[in-house]
Amino acid sequence: MKNLLLESHCVFPTLDIIKTAEFYEQKMGFKAVRYLKATEPHICLYRDTTEIILTKTNGQKVIPNRDLYGYGYDAYFITKNQEDLQKEFINSNVKLVRLLNNTDYNNKEFVIEDIDGRWIAFGIKVS
Repeated sequence: MKNLLLESHCVFPTLDIIKTAEFYEQKMGFKAVRYLKATEPHICLYRDTTEIILTKTNGQKVIPNRDLYGYGYDAYFITKNQEDLQKEFINSNVKLVRLLNNTDYNNKEFVIEDIDGRWIAFGIKVS
């Protein structure tokens, strides 16, 4: 079978696009590239091979999946060296909601909460 899908990017609508970008830059090590004068204003956040695209809401606050649907993350990033990344986030005072552990679905992961209340997991399938 051909590999037709290459990568994906998360799109995070946010009430305050600048404040959210600053959080990701200052606390989580992303680099922001602003496209605020584009027809559809947005900010791209880059770290390693991961990209997050921030868009503006129409004045609505972010409602995380766990509030809308009862459970669930808002993004899941596949990563190695979770210990180092978790330590980095702890040192940057990022809110950890679940420390690194092995889940009942065979992933090794930890979960943070971003400035908008999104729960983002960082993990990988354990063989």
